[in-house]
This record gives sequence, structure tokens and C-alpha cells, in this order.
Amino acid sequence: MTSETVLTIARHAIEVAVLMALVLLVPGLIIGLLVAVFQAATQINEMTLSFVPKLIFTFGVLLFAGPWLLNLLVDYTRGLFMSIPSMIG
Repeated sequence: MTSETVLTIARHAIEVAVLMALVLLVPGLIIGLLVAVFQAATQINEMTLSFVPKLIFTFGVLLFAGPWLLNLLVDYTRGLFMSIPSMIG
């Protein structure tokens, strides 16, 4: 196993991790921004008003995108395990 192979595996692992994180973080960021604009417009300074919608929306995105995220992770892991014989010899 060469250093190029290790770097390729690490790069692909980081890409998968970032993609999985972005699917959950970007919608939370958008909802947080919308709630912050609403709070600024109405001058409501309630902390739970910003937390609860983000939590509910992130949970909904997880329910909606969960099968795709799991499939992505399983495909990556399966590909990694299937490439072990070619990496060794």
C-alpha cells in the first residue's frame, strides 16, 4: 500500500463525511437564518424560538434523507472492503 493509496482513501472518506454533514447542517443553517430574521423583525428574543424549529427541521431532513445517507455510507464501506485484496497485493 503506497502513500498515494492511503491519501486517496482518506480523501474519499473526508468527502463522504462532509457530504453527510452538509445534508444535515445546511438546512439547519437556512432555518436558523430565517428564524433570526423573524426574531429581528418582531424583536422577540426567545432562545427556544431559534432552537426548536432547527431541531424539528433537522429531524425531518434526517427522516427524509436518512435512507440516502445510509446508502451512501454502506456503498463507501462496501467499496472499501472490496478493494482490500487489491490494496494488499
